[in-house]
Amino acid sequence: MASGTIVERLQAKVDTLTRAERQLADTIMENYPVSGLGSITSVAGKADVSTPTVARLVQKLGFKGFPEFQEQLRKELEATLSSPIAKHDKWAGDAPDAHILNRFTDAVMQNIKKSLAQIDPAVFDASCNLLADNDRTVYVVGGRITRALADYFFLHMQVIRPNVTLIQSISNAWPHYLLNMKKGDVIVIFDVRRYENSTLMLAEMAAEKGAEIILLTDQWVSPIGKFTDLIFGSRIVVPSAWDSSVTSMLLLETILAEVQSLIWPQTRSRMQELESMFDETKLFRKFT
Repeated sequence: MASGTIVERLQAKVDTLTRAERQLADTIMENYPVSGLGSITSVAGKADVSTPTVARLVQKLGFKGFPEFQEQLRKELEATLSSPIAKHDKWAGDAPDAHILNRFTDAVMQNIKKSLAQIDPAVFDASCNLLADNDRTVYVVGGRITRALADYFFLHMQVIRPNVTLIQSISNAWPHYLLNMKKGDVIVIFDVRRYENSTLMLAEMAAEKGAEIILLTDQWVSPIGKFTDLIFGSRIVVPSAWDSSVTSMLLLETILAEVQSLIWPQTRSRMQELESMFDETKLFRKFT
């Protein structure tokens, strides 16, 4: 029988799960371990999946059936309750635990922790190696909300290496960019719920051209995921009417740091040249 906590088993099996099983896994981890202690019907209902999906996931995790799965959950819950749990420091020391400053920050920290736990280092490394390859042109595109992330990523990639293009977020301009796209080029796409049909169409056309797609999406994974294995699903839910981009920003900044390190001599030279131009044009104040 498999060993480890249920969360550890879920993280180890995440790449083998179907979309429905991944949706169920997300629900279980949302309020773990209590979320899995109801009947098999209620657990399935909370995740909006079928009871056979619950049974299949339980077996993938190494349990003979749902009762054995729940027995493990109860053991983990008992261990948690019997251990001395120190009161955690509040993020905002002068605010109560229920204050939005603390509730929001707690949600963001959980998003980061759970998102990073599900990233495959091999996928991360492969993506960075593609972005560091000067023989490949890099295209970047975002949607209605994620275009801000795309702009930020493009600005830094433009300094790190040559041949980086930001695709305008209007669909009638995309064919002009696709016209120049070659097999092996890289397109970085930001797409979170609500997924945009126009972005999906762009991804499909780019895939037909033979481009390598790197997708930065959410925990449910954009439909664009069917065109690539290079997927980064960030958790985005926070106590707000809007989703959070904090985890996505952390991820893209980490990618930028790694790409920069892979081709540092070239990047250093470009940075020096850029700083010289800044000095010449006096765009920024210098305190010397």
